Amino acid sequence: MAKKIALEEHFLSPGLVDYWKPTMTEVAPEIVGGLLKKLTDFGALRLEGMDRNGIARAVLAVSGPGVQVERDTATAIAKAKESNDFLAGEIQKAPDRYSGFAHLAMQDARAAADELERCVKQLKFCGAMINGHTNGKYLDDPSYEPFWERVDALGAAIYLHPVDPVVPSPALEGYKALRRATWEWGFETGSHVLRLVFGGTFDRHPRARLILGHMGETLPYLLWRFDSRAKLYGVKLKKPPSHYIKDNVWVTVSGMFSAEPLMCAIAALGPERVMFSADYPFENSDDAAQFMDSVPLDEKLRADIAYNNAAKLLKLT
Repeated sequence: MAKKIALEEHFLSPGLVDYWKPTMTEVAPEIVGGLLKKLTDFGALRLEGMDRNGIARAVLAVSGPGVQVERDTATAIAKAKESNDFLAGEIQKAPDRYSGFAHLAMQDARAAADELERCVKQLKFCGAMINGHTNGKYLDDPSYEPFWERVDALGAAIYLHPVDPVVPSPALEGYKALRRATWEWGFETGSHVLRLVFGGTFDRHPRARLILGHMGETLPYLLWRFDSRAKLYGVKLKKPPSHYIKDNVWVTVSGMFSAEPLMCAIAALGPERVMFSADYPFENSDDAAQFMDSVPLDEKLRADIAYNNAAKLLKLT
């Protein structure tokens, strides 16, 4: 069994449960109850699953949308700080097993930058997880420049997690099963990343490091086409779009436990850019680990994807 670091492992602090529950209105109450039990547990339930599957360390992050849907900026800032302090307290109880991603109130770019710096420098978090757009504002918005300046200066990793689009896609109307995690979230999150790439965010902030789940939200499959169409439309960047995805983006296997997309991600981005995740508790950690342990890979590459790449990127031991 490979030793693993899992990067997309969710939790909920007491002050954020009410932001999460509206996302579960179409899920059976007994399932919601089971998820909430797992999201609020930091003891035996979570650790036993980690032990069973060779997960040496889990990097914990808020289950979205968190304060990013809050309309009052002051409330969002206060609740994000409260959640980060709560997580830091839980990590202190098992510092050899847990690390953290900060939760940020992206309604205020400078406040988010300050909180990221506090979490990285004082709480020793690995970076932050951002749940997509914040009330319709994407991370390429010019108002976020102070935030990206701080991300670049800190060398902090930003995990961009899916969220519902501002307006449900009309192309999926009448096909409920295609919404959210099936297809809609991948398109939404991949589009968000392309806004950053084509908008020059990584030209201005070359040390910014972005992590994507689900084997890169289909982006590794389309690198040639991004370059071809950017040339056609006269996009002015220092490098072809594919170079930013290869240079500034890492991906995890969360929710994509299949050899074919894994091989594509490795070939397109490089073996050092792919990492393990389980997406607990929304995916089964047993399935994630079984895939990581059994997919046909050279054993050095398996160890790198399962553990070493994340340890290097996030400065974990």
